[in-house]
Amino acid sequence: MAANLEKMAEQLSELSVLEAAELVKMLEEKWGVSAAAPVAMAAAGPAGAAAEPVEEQTEFDVVIKDTGPKKIEVIKVIRQLTSLGLGDAKTMAETIGGKVLTQVGKDSAQDAKKKLEEAGAVIELV
Repeated sequence: MAANLEKMAEQLSELSVLEAAELVKMLEEKWGVSAAAPVAMAAAGPAGAAAEPVEEQTEFDVVIKDTGPKKIEVIKVIRQLTSLGLGDAKTMAETIGGKVLTQVGKDSAQDAKKKLEEAGAVIELV
C-alpha cells in the first residue's frame, strides 16, 4: 500500500499547475467537496523552501483569437504590422490562432495587441 501511495505522489508531483487545477475540479465534482483551503496551502509549498525566481517572459507571439466584426480594419492593421500582401493578410485575419507576430518584445507585442483590438480583433499574447 505504501509503495502505491509513493508512486501516486510521484505522479502528482509531475503535473503542471493547470493539470493539478483540473484534477482538483474533477475530484471536487466527483466527491462533492471543496478543496479551496488545502489547495491554497499546497500552492504555498513547504515552509522554508527557497522560492525559485520566476523568469519573466521577454518574447511574445501575437495571436488572433477572433477577427471580430471589422475584418477589413483588422487586415489593414496586420498589413501595417507585417510586410504581408493583401491576400496573405486576409488569410491571417481569417485564421483563428494565427500568429501575426512571433518572438517580439513586450512593448511591441502590447502595441500590436492594442492596434488590433482597436480594429475589433480579439488578441492573445503568448
